[in-house]
Amino acid sequence: MNDTLVLGAVAYDAKVVTIWDGFQRWFAAHGLPFAYVLYSDYERQVEQHFAGAVHVAWNSPLAWLQAQRVAAARGRKAQAIAMRDTDRDLTSVIVVRSDSPIRSVADLRGRTVGTGAGDSPQATLIPLQHLAEAGIEPEKACTVRRFDVLVGKHGDHVGGERDAARALLQGEVDAACMIDGNHLAFVNEGTLPAGRTRVLAQTAPYDHCNFTALDGAPAALIARFRELLLGMRYDDPQVRPLMDLEGLKAWREGRTSGYTALERACRRTDWLQPFLRHMGAA
Repeated sequence: MNDTLVLGAVAYDAKVVTIWDGFQRWFAAHGLPFAYVLYSDYERQVEQHFAGAVHVAWNSPLAWLQAQRVAAARGRKAQAIAMRDTDRDLTSVIVVRSDSPIRSVADLRGRTVGTGAGDSPQATLIPLQHLAEAGIEPEKACTVRRFDVLVGKHGDHVGGERDAARALLQGEVDAACMIDGNHLAFVNEGTLPAGRTRVLAQTAPYDHCNFTALDGAPAALIARFRELLLGMRYDDPQVRPLMDLEGLKAWREGRTSGYTALERACRRTDWLQPFLRHMGAA
């Protein structure tokens, strides 16, 4: 295994196989033997990362926090070695119907807010944290209706967000939470017809996925993997279709400064605790 870089990724969509098969060929052509292992959920991926099954994990923001906390509890170190350009400085929005009498976050008191899956940073945890910090405590000042599609995939599957958007349009919820890019996508695809909704609130920017490596991984393989990622070019016809599928135009240095809002949300809800207890890290 130490001659081949092994990546862990979550199978949130069938396109994941196409993406990593293509990258596998590209890495091999550039002198890096590469293999990948797909997991059904991020909790299993983090668990297996610490068990030594993979060298690098393509982690959601929540999986990054899980890995970071487990590593700290075990006297180890987790490092974010790279991320997509599109993983930086994202925002979530809370959307209402254009004809809604709701004009401010305060008006959500006593109302019903639709969200994505319960473990979605962008469509649940971060926007609900935004409401809490604005004085509207979820489940106390307002009712939360979660659309739990494919829990365990940390919101990578946008079905829950789309269901919340549809519920908003049908009057089943008074507001819906989603990442700003999906709000635009839902308008473009007709799920939220143009002019039928408006943005009530927008969160501060935050970061999304990263490639996570643990101390003890083969340093030369990790360094070469990172070097190749950062050197990948969108105008390379071999990788451009794969980068389009993965939703980026360039790989960037990993950073961890953009996870503070999610950290606050996890502290407020104790979201991380069950997994940390499972890993002996609580």
